[in-house]
Amino acid sequence: MEDLLRHARLFLRGMWLHRWLGVLVAWVVGIVAAIAVFVTPDQYQASARIYVDTESVLKPLLSGLVVQANTDQQIAMLSRTLISRPNVEKLVRMADLDLRIKGAKDKEDLIDHVTKTLKIKSVGRDNLYTLEFRDPDPEKARKVVQSLTTIFVESSLGNKQTDTDSAKKFVDEQIKVYQKKLEEAEGRLKEFKLKNLELQLDGKDGSGGQISSLSQQLGQAKLELREAENARSVLKQQILGAENAAASSGIVAVPEIDSRIDAMQRKLDGLLQQFTDQHPDVKGTRRIIEDLEAQKKTELAARRKAAAANPAALLNSDSISQGVKASLANAEARAASLRTRVAEYESRYAAAAGRMKQLPAIEAEYAQLNRDYDINKKNYDGLVQRRESASISEGMAAVSGVADFRLIDPPRASPKPVAPDRLVLLAVAMVVSLVAGALGSFAASQVQPAFFDANSLRDVTGLPLLGIVSRQVTHALKTRERKDMIRVSIVVGALIGLFLVGMAVVFYFQAG
Repeated sequence: MEDLLRHARLFLRGMWLHRWLGVLVAWVVGIVAAIAVFVTPDQYQASARIYVDTESVLKPLLSGLVVQANTDQQIAMLSRTLISRPNVEKLVRMADLDLRIKGAKDKEDLIDHVTKTLKIKSVGRDNLYTLEFRDPDPEKARKVVQSLTTIFVESSLGNKQTDTDSAKKFVDEQIKVYQKKLEEAEGRLKEFKLKNLELQLDGKDGSGGQISSLSQQLGQAKLELREAENARSVLKQQILGAENAAASSGIVAVPEIDSRIDAMQRKLDGLLQQFTDQHPDVKGTRRIIEDLEAQKKTELAARRKAAAANPAALLNSDSISQGVKASLANAEARAASLRTRVAEYESRYAAAAGRMKQLPAIEAEYAQLNRDYDINKKNYDGLVQRRESASISEGMAAVSGVADFRLIDPPRASPKPVAPDRLVLLAVAMVVSLVAGALGSFAASQVQPAFFDANSLRDVTGLPLLGIVSRQVTHALKTRERKDMIRVSIVVGALIGLFLVGMAVVFYFQAG
């Protein structure tokens, strides 16, 4: 602590050696700062307050039918992006700020100045906005705020209309794209259904149900065929039994042979009336009758054999009744019909079983086609619905507007300048001048250092110190130092006094 105090005293004594330099720096800085404060032109502030009413009676009525954007967020974004270069250039033209522009550089400087000076403030959460602009000319500041108010209102309407048109155009383009996709998907689905029409892909039973149905039909047809064949067999047995019975009783006849036998028998009877048994004609006739009887037996055996192999041949037999013949014919016809039906069902069943092997791949392809179609259909319906909502929203915006802009305070310029605050600036200038003077004397003490004790000299040189010679402080020396302190105090006090007088004058004019 002692070391710190010693160094502080040494710094102060070094600055005291260059006190007049510090006083000069303080006066120069003070005068320059004071001139700058009084030369700075007055700034007049123009302002306006706008209330944005985002509530609409139609919004709750059309809830769920229209696309309702966040109007508060839109207005907040608009207020933050309003001060853009295109808007500032438009503002410069509307407020006639470009009348004194002589070149491109002046125009750029003016645009930069306006951009930095313009302010849009949101007051609380009530959608209340304050527009502010400062300029040395109060009328010019008012024109700028008036123009900015107009741009603020017009930008909201224009942006809304532009956004709506862009959204509708985009949705229409997307609807055309998905309509084309939907038509292509419908075409592929139709071709696939036509190609696999027999599978009945849209049916509830599907190919599995077809196989089951064909299996049942095939089983039923086979059962009916067996029944018909059994009935036919029974009729055959009945016919064969009748033939055998007739053959055993001798009532079965062969018409041609029987007629010849009858003729020869009558002839034999006539010969026996004239001749004996040994007569050659009688013997010849009997031999012919025996041959015919043998031929008849042979014919009957051949018929029974043919009937066993082909019952239809029995229908020509004269020994069978017409009813039995008709029943056998019907049985034969039904059996033939059922054999054809069984063959057809077997063919259909084999074809369906063959398709069943490809069914998983076909059903997977059909499911994929359906999925693609459903996705495109869903997107298409959603886009159409959104387009209709956008049309209703556009109509609602045309009727009610995006928001209601109410001018609470019209643009007006303050009657008194709001800047610069010369009272504060003079106080700051006074402090800066005093600090500048102190820094000037300190810098001089560092440039031309002086040693005030033996320790400082030993520390700087690093050499052993043999001794010191003290200075005799006389009364005259003390008096001179006292006078110097008084002079410095008077000069510094005069500087401070001048600043205080200037501050009093500024306060007087501001209060008046």
